[in-house]
Amino acid sequence: MSSRTAALFPGQGAQYVGMAADLIERMPEVARLFARGSELAGRDLAALVRNGPEDVLSRTDVSQPAIFLHSMAVLMAIEARRGEPLAADFACGLSLGEYSALVFAGAIDMEEALEVVAVRGRCMQEAAEAGTGGMVSLMGLELPQVEALVAEARGGDVLAVSNWNSPLQVVVSGQEAALARIEALAPARGARRVMRLNVAGAFHSPLMAPAAERLRPRLERLTIRSPRVPFIPNRAGRPVGDPAEIRRLLIEQVTGAVLWTPTVQYLSDAGVAQAIEAGPGRVVAGLVKGVTRALAVTPAATWADAEAFAARPR
Repeated sequence: MSSRTAALFPGQGAQYVGMAADLIERMPEVARLFARGSELAGRDLAALVRNGPEDVLSRTDVSQPAIFLHSMAVLMAIEARRGEPLAADFACGLSLGEYSALVFAGAIDMEEALEVVAVRGRCMQEAAEAGTGGMVSLMGLELPQVEALVAEARGGDVLAVSNWNSPLQVVVSGQEAALARIEALAPARGARRVMRLNVAGAFHSPLMAPAAERLRPRLERLTIRSPRVPFIPNRAGRPVGDPAEIRRLLIEQVTGAVLWTPTVQYLSDAGVAQAIEAGPGRVVAGLVKGVTRALAVTPAATWADAEAFAARPR
């Protein structure tokens, strides 16, 4: 019996200058898709992914639609080379990547997803610029230890777990004073490494509430169908098929923690041994490896990657 498979999709932070350039060059339909994304983002996304500059490409309102478009381009390239769409037994994405996963699973249409992603990126960019928060990665501590540390360091400020990336890697988001306190406390509590992340704001925390409220009306109008492929949201760590619950979790995800560890553990327990990471970079592959070595992830970001993946036995 063959092992089960998953389609995984990256989120913000996976972008790099040069991403998707060969796919835009080779596939007119991808070029048209980026042109539509540029209209929605108010910037020339094709030029930015080709040439940068990196600081502009890394803006939340630019990187989010660019990463989504790159993931869609990879799926289109695989289908073009294979003669049929990519198939998988499960679909999930890291934060922003959930929108790509939902398109793959047939739950939302690509064009409407692109519109929502453009709005999401703008809302989160504006919320980040209005705040003074950030994010800190803690290595070597289990989730309960980090939760206790957050309670100790929070004081009267905002501080929350934002990403449970692996059993021993947890990211926290919050206001500057609280982050400084947890950075000072963590080494004495057993953290092997404490690292401030180079991000625009305190993502996946209550400080993103203004973004969530601005995004809510657009998400409430989003047409969501029951996924054809089991979809595992970040906030649940298990498959969710009810469109109303998917919508609720997409809104909640903006201010709530990404539960990546239970998501990957669910895939492993369900017998998934092979996965594709469709989109820029290898971030998802690295995070999966931090949870289990039993699930092999093949990154696919370029035309050559799509050709190689399409040539695999069905």
